[in-house]
Amino acid sequence: MDELPGSLGTSASLSLRLGQTIFSSASLLFMSLGVEFYSYTAFCYLVTVMGLVIPWSFTLALVDGYSVLVKCPVRQPGILLIIVIGDWVLSILSLAAACATASVINLLLDVDDSYCPPKFCTRYQLSAAMAFLSWFLSASSSLFNLWLLPSL
Repeated sequence: MDELPGSLGTSASLSLRLGQTIFSSASLLFMSLGVEFYSYTAFCYLVTVMGLVIPWSFTLALVDGYSVLVKCPVRQPGILLIIVIGDWVLSILSLAAACATASVINLLLDVDDSYCPPKFCTRYQLSAAMAFLSWFLSASSSLFNLWLLPSL
């Protein structure tokens, strides 16, 4: 069977997982730098989801790294199905969190500057942007693995 770039156990998948981990960590870092993120539910939701995405992506990056070093990709349908389902769930959650955060930031910027000082709003905007980038990489890796699943 031909190697599908981006599927579990390939170097492209390793780079996708490392990108997810980096963008999710950056999103969490930018959101946590502002001590007032707990005032809005959407911000708390983003922090929670990114806290779930980081260990998931890092663990799968370790699996990918091991598979690349050993040159033995994971091809068990049960394990791949669990990874696809986990990717889809976390992808949907991270998209929802990024959209909710972006909409709250937009609302805060439109209402008045007193609700969101420019220093905090810029951090929150960067956090939402990093969450969108993390979602994009998560969705693409889940699509690659979903594409591989029927061929097993």
